[in-house]
Amino acid sequence: MESVRVQLAGNRIKAAGRIIGGACSEHPAFSASYDLVTDESGVTRRLSLRSSVAGGERQCSITRDAEGNWLVENGTTPVRSTYAGALDVDVVLSPFFNTLPIRRLSLQNAADDVQVPVVYVNLPDLAVYDASLTYSSGGDGIHVLSPVSSSSIQVDHDGFVISYPGLAERI
Repeated sequence: MESVRVQLAGNRIKAAGRIIGGACSEHPAFSASYDLVTDESGVTRRLSLRSSVAGGERQCSITRDAEGNWLVENGTTPVRSTYAGALDVDVVLSPFFNTLPIRRLSLQNAADDVQVPVVYVNLPDLAVYDASLTYSSGGDGIHVLSPVSSSSIQVDHDGFVISYPGLAERI
């Protein structure tokens, strides 16, 4: 389950959310929360994440500077990287983070196939690595191919995910 509060100012997004996941073969039961800020063009500027499992908590901060460098801080050695030119962050198990490239590239308004490099965050361990998502938009929604799934999602006219089969439905 994901709950997110979004504030929009043009293409700028401020979001605060919570994800709760039950135990399964891929991960233990967990709770995660995040705060996200993008710039006026929809490019991610900062993401703060917290994750809790029965064994403890983790925190991670991901920021992007004006030169396109990302800084990932998680309590150990900070990592600085371009993450293959990524402008977006994607968090596994979160339909909301698909909204970022969809809105930034206006994929809800035009049929297009695009490969999007992202800073990819795994839950619940908050492992961070570079990945590439493929978005193919057309009349039947937007097909998303990620490192962990392939699905056709439905979005509203603003680019927000309303249906992600097998993962979530907006209520």
